[in-house]
Amino acid sequence: MQALTFEHFDQDWVARVAGARAKRGIDGFLGIVVTDVSPGRLVAEMEVTEALLTHIGNMHGGCLSALCDHVLGTVMYPVMPPKHWAATTEFKINLLAPVTKGVCRASAEIIAMTRRMAVVRIDVENEGRLVAAAQGTCTIVAPRTEG
Repeated sequence: MQALTFEHFDQDWVARVAGARAKRGIDGFLGIVVTDVSPGRLVAEMEVTEALLTHIGNMHGGCLSALCDHVLGTVMYPVMPPKHWAATTEFKINLLAPVTKGVCRASAEIIAMTRRMAVVRIDVENEGRLVAAAQGTCTIVAPRTEG
């Protein structure tokens, strides 16, 4: 499979986002931090905290789903044209193993992209093992033009 090439790569966006923790939104609540970005690829981490564990001691699958949904869209921003935004259209996730501690690391990769949509694959690792695999579609929304 030939690697995708991208017309745009916003290094300023990467400088603003990489290593920063959001103060609001689901990414802020879950503590998701982008740790690595390259064209078409993004890695983000989330610490497994007691607040995210269920009564049986496992992290709720919804937390992994939210992590996947977040990186599914976020990987798009540095490669989209300026002022465009990404909206998750759909995604499917396989929860492969329970998570009880440590850090979850999501690696997102754009595997197909047009001017209007992209397909992204995500793997989530925790404690040295694959705990979730996801794939989804994002709609790419262009800025509105006055007219």
